[in-house]
Amino acid sequence: MPRPTAAQLAYGSCTVIFSTLAMLLLSQTSSGAGIAVISVAALALGLLVAMTVPLPGKRPAAVEQPAPREPLRASLPAPAPAPEPVRERAAS
Repeated sequence: MPRPTAAQLAYGSCTVIFSTLAMLLLSQTSSGAGIAVISVAALALGLLVAMTVPLPGKRPAAVEQPAPREPLRASLPAPAPAPEPVRERAAS
């Protein structure tokens, strides 16, 4: 089994903490059994979130598009011919 990444640990831990607080505040329970049930549910939810975080390097394969049938050509004007070098006359 691969080790969890830092992102998985962070998302899972935050999920456990925030879901536990939310469920305890919304249910307003004070019994030990209610707190235990909420804690187990929050742990299960945190585990589910941590396991569904995408792993690095495992991206879905990109869909390849077919190559164009005709090569694209640039519509730039042809370069001007290079000027002829200047020839010096020999001094007589």
